Formats: sequence, structure tokens, C-alpha cells
Amino acid sequence: MKSRKKILILLPDGVGLRNFAFTSFVEVGKKMGWEVIFWNHTPFDLESLGYQQIKIQGNARAKTDLLKRAKIESELDHFTAKFDDPVYQRYKFPYSAMGMKTGLKHKIVRFLVKIHKGEKSLKRLRQKMKNSERKGAYYKNCKTVLEKEKPDLVFCTNQRPVNALAPLTAAQDLNIPTANFIFSWDNLPKATMVVEADHYLVWSEFMKKELLNYYPHIKPQQIYISGSPQFEPHYDLSLRKSQEEFFKEHGLNLSIKYICFSGDDITTSPDDPQYLNDLAEAVAKLNVKGNKLGIIFRRCPVDFSNRYEKVLEKYKELIVPIVPKWEKIGKQWNTVLPTKEDLSLQINTILHSQLVVNVGSSMVFDFAIFGKPCLYLNYEVTDKTQADWSPQKVYNFVHFRSMPTGEEVLWLNSREEIAEKLEIGLDLKEEYAEKAMKWFNTINKEPADKASERTWKYINRINIE
Repeated sequence: MKSRKKILILLPDGVGLRNFAFTSFVEVGKKMGWEVIFWNHTPFDLESLGYQQIKIQGNARAKTDLLKRAKIESELDHFTAKFDDPVYQRYKFPYSAMGMKTGLKHKIVRFLVKIHKGEKSLKRLRQKMKNSERKGAYYKNCKTVLEKEKPDLVFCTNQRPVNALAPLTAAQDLNIPTANFIFSWDNLPKATMVVEADHYLVWSEFMKKELLNYYPHIKPQQIYISGSPQFEPHYDLSLRKSQEEFFKEHGLNLSIKYICFSGDDITTSPDDPQYLNDLAEAVAKLNVKGNKLGIIFRRCPVDFSNRYEKVLEKYKELIVPIVPKWEKIGKQWNTVLPTKEDLSLQINTILHSQLVVNVGSSMVFDFAIFGKPCLYLNYEVTDKTQADWSPQKVYNFVHFRSMPTGEEVLWLNSREEIAEKLEIGLDLKEEYAEKAMKWFNTINKEPADKASERTWKYINRINIE
């Protein structure tokens, strides 16, 4: 092994910032003798954090993006047939009907899907994506960087963005080892594996089995179980604030116990404002009985809509909004970037809340780490925003099948039972948090605060191999 090793950490979009730039990940790698350079395709300036970075110039070709969309749809069709399960069709996004250009793209994608069915055809489609990128200036720029830097490994922080394809393909063409981190616990059933690598890092044994199941061309020896670094800051005591400091900073009342309502994006849960209203009504009823409860509202960081305003005004004495500290760089959801400051904000929101209420959010795991339960909203509101939407569409998704028993959360099956279930959650916090931790340890390797160390251990192993 060389005495000094170099890794390029590829950030094809901003979602990898939280895992690999805002945690101790870089410091752990440096201690193991690695020179760490971010290969940065985001607007975020990593030099402001004291890190080395190389800005990536360019984007994927339009043809490659069409091939990517076809690959996702074709894979979902393949999963539907392979597992005899229609749920995979629900992962498809409906096409907008705006203009001739969009309509033409839709027809091209549908044609590509039609002629690419089954494992062999999907292999050809993956190859076509790589060949398409090799013809573009973006690929050539990436290859030039790699020829100059000569890294020992290119580590991709997110398998979903099409902009990751050219950098990884260029590395593979130069015989530079590549590794791919599967970003989220729900990604694999959605057919979001846009880029291929020589090695894969996953959260758990459960996710490893998923990866082998969905992508049988990947071999077990290519997969390493690292866990996700996104949970490591929860164990960093330096990020925690006292109750007095946090409450003063956000105008909270020390005599009140707060329930956190964590919002989803408008696509996942269009009826969130009604759910927040129902929760506020239930809390108001409990307060009449002598309780002293309030609500902290943490909206989805990529939701900048005004859809909650009426509810927040109606219950302004009860609900305190605490806005996530994310930065909006562009109009698309993936141009809204997390900040390091939001790590502390989220951690202290959890630390100083009693429990969390939401629709199917992974915040269940964040709260479980702090010994606090989660209540999942599971009923249709009376005044629906979308006639065909139901929370069951969320809970029917494949990743919820990882729940060991189904009792890891408290289910709110009607607005009438919210108050009663809140009382149960408040009285039996530890019991339900323990159940949720069993679910967490199913989808993420324990101990959760050692994910960075495990990842670097496997990176070293890849480098030796």
C-alpha cells in the first residue's frame, strides 16, 4: 500500500453534504493516511469548511438523461414482473403534459422502455448510458481531472444523480477503483441505481440482500455493510444545547412540553396542513384537561410553499414553527442544500421534544436514537387536497416491509384517536422508542455512531485489493 493515498469524494448533488462533509468523515479518513479531496458538483463552497475541493464542470448529456428515465421505468416494470408485485408501478412519476418538447421526450422514453425488457436489455441500457456520456465534453473534463489527480479511489456519495455517471465511467475507463454509497434506506426498490461502481457500501445486511435481489449482476463480495454517517451527529454532545438556551432562542415556553410535527414534501403528503390542524385540535383538548402541551413545527426542508399559513395563524398560540436551516440555490428540490447549522437545529429539536408525529418519515429513527417515540398518521382527511391520495400509498411502499412487527410506531388511524394516542406515547415513551430502535437496527448497522470508521475500513480494504 502506498504511504499516501488519495480519494476523490464525488458530490454529484447536495444530498451527500450532510453525510460526508458535515460529519467527522473527512477527519477519520485523514487520520488513516488519506488525502481527501471533494469532487464537487454542488454550489456549496467546501473550502469554507477547510476542505480541499475540485469543482466539476459540465452536466450529463440530454440523451443520457432520457436513457436514465427509460432505465428507471424499465427496471420498475421488471421488478413488477419479477416479484409479481404492482407496488413498483407506484414509484413512477406522472409526466406533465406541458408543450411539444415534453411530449416528444415522453414518447422517446416510452419507446426505449418498450424495447428494453428483462435483465439482458437492462444491461444494454446501462451500457448505452455510459456510451452516451463518453461522447460528451463533461466526460472528457472528468477524465482530464482524473488523469491529473491520479486518485486511488473515486467514492460516489449518491447513486441517483445522472451527473455522477460521467465521473464514474471516466474513472472505470482509467482503471481507477470506484465505490458507490447507497444514499437512503428506501432507494433500492425505487430503481434509483443510476450509476454502477466496482464496490457498494450499504446501511445494513437487510439492504445488502435488497441490492443482490434487485441487481443480481452485483456480486456479494462487491458489497460492504457500513451503516450511514447521517446519524453520527446525534451522538455528538458538543452539538447539543441546554433546554434553557434552545427555548430562549426559539421563543419556547419552559413550562410547556412540546410535540414535534415533522412535515413531508407536498408530493409525499399533500394533506399535511390538515394533519397539523388535527394534531393542534387534539393538543388543545388535552390542554383543557390540564396538560401543558405545545407543538414544534419543522417543515420539510425542501418545502417552501405557503400551504401551512392558515393553520399556523389559527393556532399561533399553540404551534411554534422552527424553520430548517437549508439554503435554496435554485428552483428544483435538489438545489436546496443542507447546512452544517441545521444538524444542530435538528438535533436540539429532537432533544427538546417529547415525541414526533408525521406521515411515514424516517424521523422515526432520529427520535428513537434519543429514546423518543413516533406516531404515524394513517387516515384520510375529510377535505382532501388530491382525490386519489391516501397515506396507505406511502405505507404500502416496499421499505416499510422492513418493520419487524408493525408495532414500532403508534398508528393514528383517525383524527378522533390522536389525543388518546398522544397520551399513550407520552406515558410509554421508552417502550415505543425501544421498539423503534429494533427497526432502526434492522435497516442500519449498529453501533450507529461508527459508520464513518467502518466506511474507511472498507475503503482501505478496497485500496489493498
